[in-house]
Amino acid sequence: MKTILVKINAQKPQGLKIRKAAAIIRHGGTVAFPTETVYGLGANALDAKAVRGIFRAKGRPFDDPLIVHISREHQIYELVKSVDAKAKALMEKFWPGPLTLVLEKSANVPSVTTAGLNSVAVRMPRSRIALALISESGCPIAAPSANLFGKPSPTSAQHVKEDLFGRIGAIIDGGRAHIGVESTVLDLTLKIPMLLRPGKVSLEELEAIIGKVKVHPLVKSIAKKSHSKALARAPGMKYRHYAPRAEVIVIEGANSWKTIRKMLSESRGKKIGVITTRKKNDYGKMGAAVKYLKGDYASIAKNLFRTFREFDMLPSVQIILVEGISGGAKGLGLAVENRLKKAASKVINAR
Repeated sequence: MKTILVKINAQKPQGLKIRKAAAIIRHGGTVAFPTETVYGLGANALDAKAVRGIFRAKGRPFDDPLIVHISREHQIYELVKSVDAKAKALMEKFWPGPLTLVLEKSANVPSVTTAGLNSVAVRMPRSRIALALISESGCPIAAPSANLFGKPSPTSAQHVKEDLFGRIGAIIDGGRAHIGVESTVLDLTLKIPMLLRPGKVSLEELEAIIGKVKVHPLVKSIAKKSHSKALARAPGMKYRHYAPRAEVIVIEGANSWKTIRKMLSESRGKKIGVITTRKKNDYGKMGAAVKYLKGDYASIAKNLFRTFREFDMLPSVQIILVEGISGGAKGLGLAVENRLKKAASKVINAR
């Protein structure tokens, strides 16, 4: 398949270029495009054949539901059976933005888009390019992250090109995604709403608007084979996601540096990478490939997937140790913890 590369100004999307990409969507094709969270791989959400093209291009299992993106709030009413007071309050506060709402779907939405569920996940992105593409396409756009299934999500057009060039219709280059992790996903089909995937919109912010929100038990757990039998109501719940080629081991706790030094000294010839928020360390002198991330969660979230992909460019690295950055139980820290644990093979507590 020929893939068209289109560079578009993120602040002032050029109409002619947007129309060119939108034409591919209207004709049943797939287009990768930037959002404020990560790059998405889009197709007409109401065209079952087009949506199957997303799954095929990514190598994504058909039981992993997609998020449907809209450009105008009123579009949600063709996708869902009803919008209650809680949904309206959240839409007013956080849309457009990085919040996805799961509601009971209407008959308009094909089963393949929702992985056979009776619910559909919907969001209105903040990205001007994304909004212009949806509007010009004249249809809601189903879009998971624009990467091969299981790999780190793409935060630049180059990441998309590395994974999907020749497999999709077009890639829109709109610069780097500034949040760096996928949207928050909230299930509103339950009596007490449930957080299915943490993101930029935090649990605390949600509860400030609608009251009590439960957290799904898979949010804080490592992806296991047994999870593949679970019913996923949102992307990223049941399979290993966000992972580089090398094995990822998360080291938590105040003594994480001691554990890492011990593991490096006992590496027995294996090339090890380390992701750390401590500038002053001797891991490099001990033979590790070291990547430093600024210690606040906004910076970590923005750069985590990019850092994983940088390690993919170092094929000699067999193990990546992530030092002491996964224990943030509040705000964006919960999203970082979730992404790390979904990418990791294990977590070591070094308290």
